[in-house]
Amino acid sequence: MSIYQHIFTDIETKIISGDWRPGDRIPVEHELAAEYRCSRMTVSKALSALAERGMIVRRRKTGSFVASPQIDRTVMDIQDISTEAELAGHEHRFEILARKIERLGEAEAQQLSEPADAEILRLQCLHIVDGRPNAIERRIIMLDAVPRAREESFASIPPGKWLLDEVPWSKAKHVIRAVSADTTTARILQTERGEACLSLIRQTWQNGRTVTYVEFTHPGDRFQFAGTFHPTAN
Repeated sequence: MSIYQHIFTDIETKIISGDWRPGDRIPVEHELAAEYRCSRMTVSKALSALAERGMIVRRRKTGSFVASPQIDRTVMDIQDISTEAELAGHEHRFEILARKIERLGEAEAQQLSEPADAEILRLQCLHIVDGRPNAIERRIIMLDAVPRAREESFASIPPGKWLLDEVPWSKAKHVIRAVSADTTTARILQTERGEACLSLIRQTWQNGRTVTYVEFTHPGDRFQFAGTFHPTAN
């Protein structure tokens, strides 16, 4: 076994066995080079291979860390985060960070193709999976389409799950993009400012009327979107 393979296997074994847990810091390159009596280039090659496998995350200036298990989120289905996490065998909880009834502004009204000054419920939630922040949910619910949301506290059920249970939808649009964490997002998600994040923007309608508009922001190293497709007759 080459030194490169030896380093790779040793670190992989420590991660799989649970000796090194998600978020734990990997020894820095010069420490590993001294331990294995090899060049830093050899160490860097092993760490890069581990990062490509999704086992570690390498960050400039701060070093390498054991990656958190990623949750697959289906791209085309409408499903709430809590259900996805539980189906994958993870523990999920959520916190309501902000809840406010207000009027839709001009810019958002134009973006949603809804009347300005329409009454909305604006929510901000934090989803926590296996004890670590996994997503910020920023949601608008149109109160003319979902009047029951006015009195709902969402203390015991996430907004997405509540909406799926309460309101039928007839059309949905998804937009997925890569974004960098700003200062507020980095603080809430417990990551570094400028770190890569995945954003899912979703708008759903019922008979031509907007039900809800939501943006989920996930840390890029803790989440991924996945989809399975089949050919159709068309």
